[in-house]
Amino acid sequence: MEHQHQQQHVLIAGGGPVGLWLAAELRLGGVPVTVIEPRTEIDQRSKALTIHPRTIEVLASRGAHRPFLAEGLRIPNGHFAMLDTRLDFRDLDTPYPYTLFLPQARTEELLQEFALSLGATILRGQRVTGFTEGPGSVTVRVEGPQGPYETRAAYLVGCDGTRSTVRTAAGIDFPGTPSTVVGWLGDVTLDDPPRTGFGAFTRHGGVLIAPLPGGRHRIVGVSPDSLTTEWPGDLTSEELRQKVTAVTGEDFGMRDASWLSRFGNATRLAAAYRRGRVLLAGDAAHQHYPAGGVGMNVGIQDAHNLGWKLAATLGGRAPDGLLDTYHTERHPVGVQLMEHSRAQTALMTTFTPEGLALRSLLDGLIATGPDFGRALSERLTGLSVRYPAADPGAHPLTGTRAPDLAVTGTDRGLLTLLRPDAHLLLDLTPGGTLGARLSRPGAAVHTAAPTPLPAAWNGVRAALVRPDGHVAWAGTDQDDDQLAAAANEAVSATGLPVPEEEAV
Repeated sequence: MEHQHQQQHVLIAGGGPVGLWLAAELRLGGVPVTVIEPRTEIDQRSKALTIHPRTIEVLASRGAHRPFLAEGLRIPNGHFAMLDTRLDFRDLDTPYPYTLFLPQARTEELLQEFALSLGATILRGQRVTGFTEGPGSVTVRVEGPQGPYETRAAYLVGCDGTRSTVRTAAGIDFPGTPSTVVGWLGDVTLDDPPRTGFGAFTRHGGVLIAPLPGGRHRIVGVSPDSLTTEWPGDLTSEELRQKVTAVTGEDFGMRDASWLSRFGNATRLAAAYRRGRVLLAGDAAHQHYPAGGVGMNVGIQDAHNLGWKLAATLGGRAPDGLLDTYHTERHPVGVQLMEHSRAQTALMTTFTPEGLALRSLLDGLIATGPDFGRALSERLTGLSVRYPAADPGAHPLTGTRAPDLAVTGTDRGLLTLLRPDAHLLLDLTPGGTLGARLSRPGAAVHTAAPTPLPAAWNGVRAALVRPDGHVAWAGTDQDDDQLAAAANEAVSATGLPVPEEEAV
């Protein structure tokens, strides 16, 4: 059978966290969307556990963060390569200076509820098997409960994991390196659990133990016998106990494992995040060792970058080339992800005296060099992501993530004022005089308190912030007329409206 859809429709292959967030973002942008997911139910074995500060900001920018904050365990620090000195998140410039520990299964449930509440269609027990791209649409082949059928969409997005059918069918290369390390994990009950944030690393291996909601714990580790290209077979409870005891000297009263698994360090990055009317996000675009728990977070941030651009393109509001910036902005983030995870893998799989000395040296730099530790923290949490500016003469803030500036006349910060269908113009002039000088009738300007501002914002008198929270333009002109002219030009260049509502 054949299902026909309107030209504006987007089909997403894969209903994990990335596909679900993209679906929600597209619906907020007014785009009809269908998610095709092979699993009939959400997998209760949660690969991802960590939600990083930047991802919490992403959720907050769409009003979806409250249940995550209510249910997740807040951890104000993180690790780099299992080093003893943990990275301190408490001083990061974010309203959410912590990670949330929440099983991926619950994250998917919450994101699914959000997407459905916005009108997304989610079809479970169905699988995308291929597609044919035409001049104005993509005809997607699907295997459903009643057999194969075809459906048409304006765009197809592959959020279907490292073995992505969409990526393969699109002929997009996935170059990288095969697995040479096999880590292990277990979700267990501990009768005598260690302190929160516990980690240990010796010549016998490395172990991290993290709390899970419900009083259980996740144990993640690597050992000298992990350095192998051969699959060692399924992990058993007794093997997990032996490995943990070898490193820590005890098993913490380990019992009742609900999930035992192994994972490799195959590292690959899609050569293109877009090919015609087909795009990739999440694990379909990047595969890596799960160091620091960043994979799901980077994927959700992929979707956050793509969603507003795809909606603007389908709505006829986007300037030429906007959709191409998805690759030019997010592919470099993937490159950094590969580097970051490989570097941590090297440090976590060295058990020689020389390797342990390198770990000790870096641990000391984090403990005694706050700038070094902060730089690692900002990279790990996603707060340091900066997109390249198209104009080489642009202000240095261009492409950076905008902080949650206080907005005059409201108890809300910038984050919660962001919209998926519009840029926000911030007036930082004394007295907020920019609004009266804008040439676009009805354009709203949000005035933000000029002080205190982060050091990087010193001298900035106006800024245009994209729907995803990154700075599109910043102005420092001291002459009000020049500033207004530059702001008008920046607004016009977006192709998107500034919200046509009363300024606050």
